[in-house]
Amino acid sequence: MAGCASPGNIQSTAQKIEPARVGLAAEAATPEVQPLWWQAFGDTTLNDLVDKALADNPSLQVAAARVARAGAAIDNARAADRPNATLSADATRQRYTENGLIPPPLAGTTRTSANLQAGVSWELDFFGRNRAALEAALGSERAARADADAARLMLAGNVVRSYVSLARAFALRDVAERALSQRDETLKLVRQRVDAGLDTNVELRQGEGALPEARVQIAQLDEQIALARNQLAALTAQPAQALAGLKPALAPVQLPAMPAQLGADLLGRRPDIAAARWRVEAATKEVAVARTEFYPDVNLTAFAGFSALGLGNLIEAGSRQIGAGPAIRLPIFDAGRLRANLRGRSADLDAAVQSYNGAVVDAVREVADELASLQAIERQQQEQVAAQAAAESAYELALQRYRAGLGTFLVVLNAESNVLAQRRTAAELKARALDTQAQLMRSLGGGWREADTTAAAPTSTLAAAR
Repeated sequence: MAGCASPGNIQSTAQKIEPARVGLAAEAATPEVQPLWWQAFGDTTLNDLVDKALADNPSLQVAAARVARAGAAIDNARAADRPNATLSADATRQRYTENGLIPPPLAGTTRTSANLQAGVSWELDFFGRNRAALEAALGSERAARADADAARLMLAGNVVRSYVSLARAFALRDVAERALSQRDETLKLVRQRVDAGLDTNVELRQGEGALPEARVQIAQLDEQIALARNQLAALTAQPAQALAGLKPALAPVQLPAMPAQLGADLLGRRPDIAAARWRVEAATKEVAVARTEFYPDVNLTAFAGFSALGLGNLIEAGSRQIGAGPAIRLPIFDAGRLRANLRGRSADLDAAVQSYNGAVVDAVREVADELASLQAIERQQQEQVAAQAAAESAYELALQRYRAGLGTFLVVLNAESNVLAQRRTAAELKARALDTQAQLMRSLGGGWREADTTAAAPTSTLAAAR
């Protein structure tokens, strides 16, 4: 017994991070997000696109296949704790050597040997190996379900963000078209003044050069529109031609009030964190399985059947064979295989814990970043409104002075450039606000609850978990 293989002091060393370390307060509450959070944008077309993506996107089918595979692993683990029955039948035509252990009259003859046998075996799980394997499979299956929910949440967020990107490109294109129209009107005025001898060809060339610049901007935005439409089509698994007439224009979302400090309940609202936590649970059980491999295996076996030389007398009373008994196996010297396996499982557990810790840190950072961005965007929008009003007023004054012959055309161009820049800034800030709002909704969990995964699990899985 002193020479038996021993697990020694091999164990995992990683520890799960405490919520307080990343700034999550136990007494604070994270704001609620509705499960269909994208409907807050008030766009029925967007709602239809998200629904179509969630129904047809291939990545979700891959996630569903992984859940099904994890469910099969549960059934496989459960089967190891139950009796197994087998039925075997074989027949062999063989010539027996004259110079071997088989004596005459069989030696030197060719005979047919046959067996027909039924057997039953049952591994007695004295040390909890099968139970730990089942719990590991349950944890992996729950992690797969949480991963599938995270994939759905990410897909919905990507559809919304692509939709916002398309709306941004159209808003900027409207500004560019207005710039082209404005510069065309200004060029007409310059030509009139040149014909009247009030301006020179310098002002005329300046006015003519402004038109190609505006057309280049429109062409660039047309490219962005095409790319955004292609991305949206890919996410919703349909041809880009189906979205040819789509021109979105979104309104800002009324976000829930955010507390001064996020609550620890955020960890239970993120499917990616839940999946990481379930992987830690599964890895813990895998370590337990690796430890039980150092303990004896106890099996009960029984068989009954027929065995005979010649098929003619196979089913006879004298050909019967019956046996039953226990079997025990204990590892003694295995050249370190079991210890290496335990070290590997412990390392897997350390990796799972650190992955969970990384997911928690990233989740808190994402929410903090998006809140900071929204606050900054709100301040920028307030200042931009004032700046745009001043630029519009300056442009009108410059144009009036130019028409009255009191100013130069260069002043008009500069004033017009400031107006167009402010209009582009307004569209950019609105698109950034919408995009950041969508990211915040996803970072807050998108209305997901851990109970949703448990409720979706098969009845047999929940019974085994209980």
